[in-house]
Amino acid sequence: MEKQKTNKILSIFLGAVLVMFLVFSCKENTKEKEVVEIDYLKESKEDFNERMKWWRDARFGMFIHWGAYSVPGGIYKGKEIKGIGEWIMHYASIPVEEYEKFAKEFNPIKYEAETWAKIAKDAGMKYMVITSKHHDGFALWDSEVSDYNTVDFSTYGKDILKALSEACKKEGIKFGLYYSILDWHHPDAQSDRYKSNDTVKKSDNTKRFAKYYENYLKPQLKELVENYDPEIIWFDGEWTSEYTHEQGLELYQYLRSLKPSIIINNRVDKGRQGMQGMNKDDSFVGDFGTPEQEILESASALDWESCMTLNDTWGFKKKDHNWKSTEELLHNLVDIAAKGGNYLLNVGPTPEGEIPAPTVGRLAEMGDWLAINGAVIYETEKLNTNYKQGEFIRFTKKKGRSIYYATLFSKPEASFILKNIKPKVDSKIYVLGQERELEWEYLEGKGIRIKMHKETLSLWNENSIAWVLKIEGEEL
Repeated sequence: MEKQKTNKILSIFLGAVLVMFLVFSCKENTKEKEVVEIDYLKESKEDFNERMKWWRDARFGMFIHWGAYSVPGGIYKGKEIKGIGEWIMHYASIPVEEYEKFAKEFNPIKYEAETWAKIAKDAGMKYMVITSKHHDGFALWDSEVSDYNTVDFSTYGKDILKALSEACKKEGIKFGLYYSILDWHHPDAQSDRYKSNDTVKKSDNTKRFAKYYENYLKPQLKELVENYDPEIIWFDGEWTSEYTHEQGLELYQYLRSLKPSIIINNRVDKGRQGMQGMNKDDSFVGDFGTPEQEILESASALDWESCMTLNDTWGFKKKDHNWKSTEELLHNLVDIAAKGGNYLLNVGPTPEGEIPAPTVGRLAEMGDWLAINGAVIYETEKLNTNYKQGEFIRFTKKKGRSIYYATLFSKPEASFILKNIKPKVDSKIYVLGQERELEWEYLEGKGIRIKMHKETLSLWNENSIAWVLKIEGEEL
């Protein structure tokens, strides 16, 4: 009888312990579930601003288009193919099996990740975005999802991204990855190459693309985020007809759940308005707009980044030598910063792995100018009233401080009026990199009359790109 009583008490005790364990376990699971189900599409303005802070302060980044298309360099069967280099598979209608030969030949024996990162840093660039996979489907990393990559398929046999991500971290460069939603190589994502008006086939393409999206695209992106820890995912190819707005929303949420701090461009969704690059409305996701080969005509309240080439193509093209001048590149950078945007400037390395010498030279010259005048670019914001005065003056403001910069794109007159800013009484105005103070007087209703000394003006020569005036005061 006593034994039965003891067993009954023991059973009650164990039952209570089991109930407590189940309750505790449910609470823990609930906590885990809450973490997984954070709705990143409803991010607060404060959290968004905090996440975007480093990117906004950086202003200047390097874009890199590199892959199997670098091997032909715009030439196919002895003929120069019109159009941008990385689209040669499309423009020349190269069959998959034929194009794979270029991927097999890819062997950049002169590639030095440390050199690339150093070039970017010396140019004054603060972040880098490289094509992990372009429209041709060839991956620059050791992907477990597909062997169509530099490690398993190419002659090179090495992981491009691993070396570059480590080199960028060493140089203090934020690392970002471009990824094409479009894929001309994958059998379930090729409908854009083979158009059809057949409704049945279109429906079949949609189903096949959905399989590619779930079983190929998302797993590859998971690899990239978990193995290379990028700060940016830069999408492209979102225009492919089977990709949907709903998939864009889901993909944005998915990536933010893998790494909440990651920054994602607006090409993750379907809202981009052509090359102008800004979303049609706020129903589409993406942390910043992406004007391509152009600069917004005016300042925007939204975050944006203008991506541009140094010549006429993104990927390497042997016969494209139409290089922009250093002056044009720097004027673009200042103009973009004055309008509150970022400048993502592209380089197209050779198939051997070298950044072309004309590119390196111009980037070095940009770095030299920024070493003196970088304050006009980094950690700045646009003015509330007017970002420019005429065609040859641009304004920016140092964040959190009453310091303004006026960049002069052309040699100033001995005496000229500068608008939009009222200097602090008894403050100094001078040209960055020059110690001599400038004479000035404030004229109510007109602006600042600035007088340039002959000695100062004599310093402007044929190699001068732009001068920056530093002014302490307030915006009008």
